[in-house]
Amino acid sequence: MPQTLSGISGLAHIGIRVHDMERSAAFYSRLGFRLVAGPIGPEPVAILTHPSGVEINLILNAPTAAEANVLMDGPDKPAGITHFALLCTDLNTAIEELHAAGLEPSAGPVDFGGQARGLFLRDPDRNVIELHQRL
Repeated sequence: MPQTLSGISGLAHIGIRVHDMERSAAFYSRLGFRLVAGPIGPEPVAILTHPSGVEINLILNAPTAAEANVLMDGPDKPAGITHFALLCTDLNTAIEELHAAGLEPSAGPVDFGGQARGLFLRDPDRNVIELHQRL
């Protein structure tokens, strides 16, 4: 059996390539994220945090605003990260809050075998976010 790497204690952040910082920061703020730094660095990057402890790094180098998501929107299915899931304690309430904020789901709610439920939405650059409620 291969040896595992010790010292990993959690997820540090999620990096998301976007075209427009203001547009993306406004979208993620509706999910409860707050801009805390940036843009900084050579790419550059804007850092958003959520009260739950989740951190998102918006990588501000997508050249165009209206591209398809190459991992999700075409007939080919290349390897890669297709979405990230945010834990949600009450999906029904989240759905109401999304509607009130003017955000429409792209799919769901989906039942995952009685173990969980999920709702999917897209950010302005077509990146996929799942709101995931464990049952």
